[in-house]
Amino acid sequence: MSRSDAKSRAAVLGSPIAHSLSPVLHRAAYKALGLGEWSYDRFEVDEEALPGFFGKLGSEWAGLSLTMPLKRAVIPLLDEISETASSVEAVNTVVFTDDGRRFGDNTDIPGIVAALREHGIEQVDSAAILGAGATASSALAALARICTGEVVAYVRSTERAAEMRQWGERLDIEVRTADWADAEEALRAPLVIATTPAGATDALAAAVPERPATLFDVLYDPWPTDLAARWSAYGGAVVSGLDLLVHQAVLQVEQMTGRTPAPLDAMRKAGEHALAAR
Repeated sequence: MSRSDAKSRAAVLGSPIAHSLSPVLHRAAYKALGLGEWSYDRFEVDEEALPGFFGKLGSEWAGLSLTMPLKRAVIPLLDEISETASSVEAVNTVVFTDDGRRFGDNTDIPGIVAALREHGIEQVDSAAILGAGATASSALAALARICTGEVVAYVRSTERAAEMRQWGERLDIEVRTADWADAEEALRAPLVIATTPAGATDALAAAVPERPATLFDVLYDPWPTDLAARWSAYGGAVVSGLDLLVHQAVLQVEQMTGRTPAPLDAMRKAGEHALAAR
């Protein structure tokens, strides 16, 4: 997609937002692409303030990255959303088109697929998901593209279990739910995707099997998690949250700037440097 030269401003919105690595990644991309006039900022915006923020945006805006709690709240403010975003009712990318429309997309889902592909995972015959929040639904949507068999979701409540089964039906993928108390069983799956908050999987580290397959842990700070560290020590493949963050940001940069390909390596190095400095 070609973009007007007049559009050269972007930002990430959310609450809390101070921790976001998105400015580091996008600015690194602009530098590598020679887009010296482009800027990328961060703004603390909650659901209540979002409509007002949108109302003040001028024609110089090319796009927005959205994090929690805005991924669903933004949908009523948009003219159109992609099929990918619609599949999980979550938008993390808004592009302001040259004809004045607000288009919403979800780059988390293809970002997960791309991060796995980079580590040699093109297809699996089964998988396990730890957790059942918003990231878990995106993980499930990604698995709908690469998993040929059953996905088992390990959750803490019957309500969350029901939600995950509903997502499975909607995404046309076979989902079985299991109690979090049995989460050690997940670690024997060909692909394990951990979508839980920091510390939630620490107790599982001691249960990592001697020959683990692949772990995708969506966290990146602090890194490595106890689970990821043990997994690596036992020779298993580990995909990190930074891998996901970079791959979804690559897709955002391409949509917002119209430049392809976005500089994956430069963005990853910038992210690694920023995390090391924390």
